[in-house]
Amino acid sequence: MTLARIGVIGLGMMGGGMARALLAAGFEVTAYNRTAAKAAPLAEAGARIAASPAEAAADVDVVLLSLADEAAVTQVVFDGLATRLRPGLTIVDTSTVSPAFAEEITERLDALGVRRVEACVIGNPKMAATGELRVFVAGERAWADDVSGVLSALGRDVRYLGGPGSAGVLKLAFNLLLGVQTAGLAEAVALAESMGMERDLLLDAFDNSGWRSPVLAFRADFMRRRSYRPAAFRTTLMHKDLRLATAEAERHGASLPLTSKAAERFEELLDAGRGDDDAAAVVELSRAAVRP
Repeated sequence: MTLARIGVIGLGMMGGGMARALLAAGFEVTAYNRTAAKAAPLAEAGARIAASPAEAAADVDVVLLSLADEAAVTQVVFDGLATRLRPGLTIVDTSTVSPAFAEEITERLDALGVRRVEACVIGNPKMAATGELRVFVAGERAWADDVSGVLSALGRDVRYLGGPGSAGVLKLAFNLLLGVQTAGLAEAVALAESMGMERDLLLDAFDNSGWRSPVLAFRADFMRRRSYRPAAFRTTLMHKDLRLATAEAERHGASLPLTSKAAERFEELLDAGRGDDDAAAVVELSRAAVRP
């Protein structure tokens, strides 16, 4: 199956980046975002801008979703796309949702003849724009194979994992690690600053140590600059994913005490009105806590 026309709905940092990667790969992209200003740069890159989700899904082979949460996915799919849900349409959903939700929405769409391919992506906005994400794929294998060209345009490492929800399990596990480690790095900074050490000194030492990792180095750069916008991973999304992880663990009899504590720290950032800051801003909570 040769695919050429794609509707992209949700043009945040990751969604906008993926739309650019698809354009670079030669796909015809029609894009929609609730905040129209975020769509303007894609028009300059060659995308057609739609005025509604339904318009973005008209006359396309695939609809790619990059949305904030389960409520947004439900609203867009069953309200915004209601008139476009036709047999044979494939929805590639890159949104991070719970495995239980993934199974439920896949069943609902299957009853309508619509094929949902779960495509959880790992990476940052720059990697999204250059097609260098890691893509974990779930759903019917034949459906995933039919959109292999789309998936390959998003990332160099595309892995099929199994039935609906299985990609979400891995994505939540990875984001759990990111959240806990980001909160831990923030506390390391708080410890050093409480004893008079400059933040940059600790972060420079960290950057040249065995504790460094690509994802933590990315967060450390935000902390070093003390500037958290534009966010690569918004606090509100980090908090949401940690809560999804703890809820899924509870459903299956597991306990995640570190994850629960990390979620509480990010919730403090939300309460402070900083949900749109990068999650690395959690370091500023720790810094405030040690001030005399």
